[in-house]
Amino acid sequence: MLLRTAAAAQCAGRVDTPSATAACIAHALQASPASAIDPQRPYRLDELVDIAERTNPRTRIAWERARQASDRLHLARGTYYPELTLLAFFGDERIVNPFPKPLAPRGYTMAEMPTVAPAIGLEYALWDSGKRSSLVAENAAARLAAAAAFERANQDVALAVVRGYYDLVTAEQRLNAAQKILSTAQTTEDAARAQLDNGRATLPDVLNARAARAQAAFDLEDAAGAARIARVALRESLGVEPSEQIQIAPPAQAPALEQVTDSIQQLVNSALADRPDLQQLSQQVYAASQAIRAAKSEQRPSLALEGKLGQTAMWPTSDYGSLGAADQTTWSVGVTLRWSLFDGGRRSHEVALARSEARQRQDELDEQRDRTTREVWTTYLAFHTAVRQREAAETLLNAAETSYNASFEAYGYGVKNLIDVVTAEQQLARARLAHVQASSAVWIGAVQLEYATGSLLRKRAPLTAPSPTSRTPQP
Repeated sequence: MLLRTAAAAQCAGRVDTPSATAACIAHALQASPASAIDPQRPYRLDELVDIAERTNPRTRIAWERARQASDRLHLARGTYYPELTLLAFFGDERIVNPFPKPLAPRGYTMAEMPTVAPAIGLEYALWDSGKRSSLVAENAAARLAAAAAFERANQDVALAVVRGYYDLVTAEQRLNAAQKILSTAQTTEDAARAQLDNGRATLPDVLNARAARAQAAFDLEDAAGAARIARVALRESLGVEPSEQIQIAPPAQAPALEQVTDSIQQLVNSALADRPDLQQLSQQVYAASQAIRAAKSEQRPSLALEGKLGQTAMWPTSDYGSLGAADQTTWSVGVTLRWSLFDGGRRSHEVALARSEARQRQDELDEQRDRTTREVWTTYLAFHTAVRQREAAETLLNAAETSYNASFEAYGYGVKNLIDVVTAEQQLARARLAHVQASSAVWIGAVQLEYATGSLLRKRAPLTAPSPTSRTPQP
């Protein structure tokens, strides 16, 4: 694997499920709090990715969603347990009862009953036509989907940092090449002036050389500005305040020029099996099927056990005669059958909605599978193309340097004119920039291929470039 961060290295070989991987990475990142960017320290690529995983809001948002999904699963599992409720009534009640006047002059009697009645209530679902099991399975799948989404969010952030890093590497190398181009243009102009002083060149030759040097100076300023912008973009990808105060260490080494051991079909199969976004959609498809079961269970009856145990204390008084005080244990228990017979079609529409969402999830999964296959093919071919372009760029650079040196030397002897030297100089400038761009494209292509196959930040065999003599493997 081309990119291994500290958090990913701690989890390598220890977990094999999306939820376990997400929890392990999150724990590793929380264990090492993010530090401020030191503008004087050169950062390696893996260090930048570690910082981004801790500071980028996207990873924190995805992790909170994974935690919410885990909490919802615990809520669904909690429905299997009985619900105990503490009930307590403290009150005083006055009651007026009609009574014959011969016995009660006012035609009524009045009684007052102070009451204290603490109790414990029990409610337990005995049978619910499979609703609880469906909800648990649905939320378990949702938790796995959220964990896979968290892992993919880390890969997205890592890829953004990799692109920002190599964009800055390219910008710095382009700046270095622009400085060399300016130096070469200055040398050519000095040679033209010397030839003019010796009477072997004309003033237009010097002016042409001066124009070439001015163009090189303009390109140098453009390259310097691009490097500053690349620094700002890199800090933004880390999730810290954008500025140009950041330094990077050069890449440790270029991808090894060896034969890719996996064929394109093996890479496609690996992507279809390992990519977190496909795992997320697969879990969402399963969760949608469980949602259908839960919706159907609403159309069937349910049984629940209900009970209450308490102590009731009363001290009643009355206008005529004495009433006895009571302090007794009271209880009730029973089984309740609930079956909704008519609801205006609500449950039928809930089932239809659940089925529609399940079909939608399946279509999204099929679409993403096709997109994944296309991405693997595209990045695979782009990676091999970048390798070939780098080989061609190296050959072009060597040829351009040889051509310029020969033209410059011949110009000194009066064999070549300045137009030949300037032409060779321009070819050398284009060759230097092409070599810079091709070298960066190999690195980015290798990481994008890992991202497309879902192996970025994971433990697997490294993806390497083919040797110059090999051909693109066939599926």
